[in-house]
Amino acid sequence: MVSHPITGAVGNDSCTEAAQDTISFACKYPNSHCINGTRSTGYRCSCNEGFEGNPYLSPGCKDINECEQIDSCDQVCTNTYGSFICSCRNGYSADVSNPKRCISKTSKWFKYISGIACFFVILGLVWLYCIMRKSKQDKLRKKFFKENGGLLLKQQIASDGGALESTKLFKDEELKKATNNYAPDRILGQGGYGIVYKGILPDRRVVAIKKSKLTDKSQIEQFINEVVILTQINHRNVVKLLGCCLESEVPLLVYEFVPNGTLYYHVHSNDGGLASLSLDSRLKIAAESSSALAYLHSAASIPIIHRDVKLANILLDEHHVAKISDFGASRLVPMDQTEVVTLVQGTLGYLDPEYFHTGQLTDKSDVYSFGVVLAELLTGRKPICMANPQEERNLATYFITSMKENRLFQILEPRILREGTLEQLEEAAQLVRRCLNLNGEERPTMKEVMMEIESLRKFTKSHPWSNPPGNEETTSFTGQTQVQNSNLYEIQLNSYNNDVRNDIDLYSSSTNSLLHPPTTPR
Repeated sequence: MVSHPITGAVGNDSCTEAAQDTISFACKYPNSHCINGTRSTGYRCSCNEGFEGNPYLSPGCKDINECEQIDSCDQVCTNTYGSFICSCRNGYSADVSNPKRCISKTSKWFKYISGIACFFVILGLVWLYCIMRKSKQDKLRKKFFKENGGLLLKQQIASDGGALESTKLFKDEELKKATNNYAPDRILGQGGYGIVYKGILPDRRVVAIKKSKLTDKSQIEQFINEVVILTQINHRNVVKLLGCCLESEVPLLVYEFVPNGTLYYHVHSNDGGLASLSLDSRLKIAAESSSALAYLHSAASIPIIHRDVKLANILLDEHHVAKISDFGASRLVPMDQTEVVTLVQGTLGYLDPEYFHTGQLTDKSDVYSFGVVLAELLTGRKPICMANPQEERNLATYFITSMKENRLFQILEPRILREGTLEQLEEAAQLVRRCLNLNGEERPTMKEVMMEIESLRKFTKSHPWSNPPGNEETTSFTGQTQVQNSNLYEIQLNSYNNDVRNDIDLYSSSTNSLLHPPTTPR
């Protein structure tokens, strides 16, 4: 209990001034103190905290027994002079948060133990969750491995006597880190079979990681086929397969990184690349590409038909060496067979009409597709372009028709005309014509194509319509300042599809046109 001062001020002096006169000073009795007046002069007397009574009269203020007046102690109250003490009985102790409250010592320890127990329980639950999650992820990886053809690949390895064991099986987490969790800015390109990402492995190697779009189980054999084929291939003009990952939801292939992008980009792009490729450069690329295809057809341990030869599947490395890529549609040919009956696959404009109509796939189907590639290199035109007049939409048809009507030099790219000799260009056109023969048996082999292209490269550069010596263009790889771009994969592998109607009837009509080309001169 707090004692309040008696109202009314004493004298006109402050406490300090009045205390100098010990006889007249009113607040001289024990357990009291002086308070200066607030609204007027003078002072007042008041009892100290824990005391009560009249501070102006002897014997002054007396101690208050708080234990009789308050009920703030939880258990034992002990009065002291001017105050009181709250204490706890045996077996109890003061609560840390409220000293006037007592709690059982057993409860206190139980509280501590409960807190520690809760901590360990939570820690155990987190650990159990992590274990269960890891177990679930391991089961999921095993499930994906099985669904993505892991068992089939193991069978292939076993049947090949371990020849495929050098193929590295990458971990899913390893490739996620390499691609920054497959960030959009790591995309190099995308096509019908999947998306290609740029990845950086822990050893700082730069790789191209192909993430398949296919989740249909019926397509898994095609994916494993690609792994098996590329593992067996060792050629400087074929993109090297470094390994694969079968633990993710969709299968992944890891290739060597080819920095200068697709040949399609350099031939058809208007926003950069190795602008205006020289004739010699185009023949060099064609020779390297045909060398790779010839190897696949005849020198590989098992003959391989690529089945999707096109400019978008020919890449250029840092030294502008051509490399054949994307074996997603490839098929191994049994040693005792020369053709394979299969579902028609390929790209409109490059697809062999004979294969399209019969379903009989042979190595000459690749020859036809390569003939379209040569036609593109000579003319700079796309294989299918719906923006052109009807007779010019299919490059293969238009090229053959132009030769029959003696209009070949009207469709060749101007730079090709300036740099090639008459004999060289005519022989190159004849090679294209032979490759595009409707009868596959009459087409040359890829080895013959390669040899003829090498022969074309030896022709002299001088010809009747060459520029004067003072104006002759350089014979560097591009004829211009080379444009270095490590992101040339950005030309989408299916970019030409913007110009191609994805309707199989369109190709059917164009192949019928090729089977019966117009013969009336214009």
